[in-house]
Amino acid sequence: MNQNIDAVGDAPDYPQLLGHPRPLWMLFMTEFWERFAFYSLSWALALYVVAQFYHGDPAGQGWASGIYGAWVALIYAMGIFGGYIADKVIGYQRSILIGAAVMALGLFAIMLPDKQLFMVGLSLVIVGNGLFKPNISSMVGQLYARDDERRDRGFTLFYMGINGGALVAPLLTGWLASYFTDTPLEQNYKAVFGAAGVGMLLSLLWFWIGRRQLKNVGRPLADQASRMRVVWVLLGVVVAVPLVYLMLAYVGAAYLSWLLGVLFIGVAVMLLVEGQRHDRVQVHRVIAMLIIFAFNMLFWMFYFQLGTSFNFLAQNLVDRQMFGGWEFPVGWFQSVSPLAIILLAPLVSLVWALLAARRREPSIPRKFGLGLVFNGLGFAVLMYALSQLLNGHGLIPFWPLVLCYVLQTVGELCLSPIGLSMVTKLAPPRLVGLAMGGWFLSLAVGGNLSGLLAGHISGDNGMTAASALSGFTFSFWLLVGAGVLLLLISPLINKLMHGVR
Repeated sequence: MNQNIDAVGDAPDYPQLLGHPRPLWMLFMTEFWERFAFYSLSWALALYVVAQFYHGDPAGQGWASGIYGAWVALIYAMGIFGGYIADKVIGYQRSILIGAAVMALGLFAIMLPDKQLFMVGLSLVIVGNGLFKPNISSMVGQLYARDDERRDRGFTLFYMGINGGALVAPLLTGWLASYFTDTPLEQNYKAVFGAAGVGMLLSLLWFWIGRRQLKNVGRPLADQASRMRVVWVLLGVVVAVPLVYLMLAYVGAAYLSWLLGVLFIGVAVMLLVEGQRHDRVQVHRVIAMLIIFAFNMLFWMFYFQLGTSFNFLAQNLVDRQMFGGWEFPVGWFQSVSPLAIILLAPLVSLVWALLAARRREPSIPRKFGLGLVFNGLGFAVLMYALSQLLNGHGLIPFWPLVLCYVLQTVGELCLSPIGLSMVTKLAPPRLVGLAMGGWFLSLAVGGNLSGLLAGHISGDNGMTAASALSGFTFSFWLLVGAGVLLLLISPLINKLMHGVR
């Protein structure tokens, strides 16, 4: 029987390692390599589109931003279906294995410099990630009893695995793209995507070997054990990939926003209906979770600029000349955030612990409000740089973009690891996987909106200092305003959570 601890309230008796269940560290490394693959593709995607399919013409930035936003949106939206498949069809372990294999296939397909194959490869990555990402996060929660005080710390450690992969990916693959061969940069992106595929195979192998540590956690329920269910899921993948391709290639980011909105409403209704089967407290907790999801969309709408407008800013409007004439690779900026997370996460956790000892630790909605404000402060730094620090060549210094990433990272630490844990606490016990998919759907909406915003900033002819300043000013005011609003209404949300912290 699948021992889902959110359903039974207890966890298997695991051997402990460094104060946590031993399987946590296996999931940590599985996620590390999956995130290595994901972030290798993420930092390079928009830059590759402009270089390969537009021959470096800045006019391609708008289309590249739209593709990036749609890719991010669909990759997180697919978590809804992946979570449901794990909950109701084949279990968590099988979902993760299938998802990893499909992602690896897609990453290797992207290596081929053909626009149609590029879109097919992205579609495979999207479908595979939908089966993988929400389910491995849900399994972390299943290692702990619902009232285990180590639960939040376990998610924080897991989040370190995410960011370890995110740190290594741009450093290694950014070097591959910049220095590995003497061919033009867009040709070297093949090495980036190939390295990502190898990373995904390592993730698959790590989980395949280590999954026995999980005992019954994540295994299919008795009525899900039939291997024909796996066959049906594989057939579903075959059907889903062309549908995702059509959405990427023909639907467009604007129409995708409406589609994602309808999907979010459907998930919300399912969670509320399930909550009503329990009691009024569970309904209130679902409502609180959905409100936080809405603010989460705004956070990621602006945070995901790192893959589009921030990349174009770094490439064209930042002075990257370092000592000895060495030029800082564009891709390496993407390692600033994960490095900051690894360095700052223990400090943030210490601050929360000290405040908790004095009974003054901020509640979940207050932490989310602080996250939005810090994200906005990152844009304030760029506003200052673009209005006051442009040199004679129309470039801003190196440090404002780095500081922006650090401030955004502080904001991310206030909400992202807390969000994963929040879902496992507030979701109806029988639909934790679906609720985790809902969390990633809120990121999907934010990702799609980020592409639309980045496309607006770039316009028809590519990003300029003036267009960047205008777009980043809008970003600052909206983020800070939303953060302050959330801080003001947090007492109401706390009441709806009925004691969950």
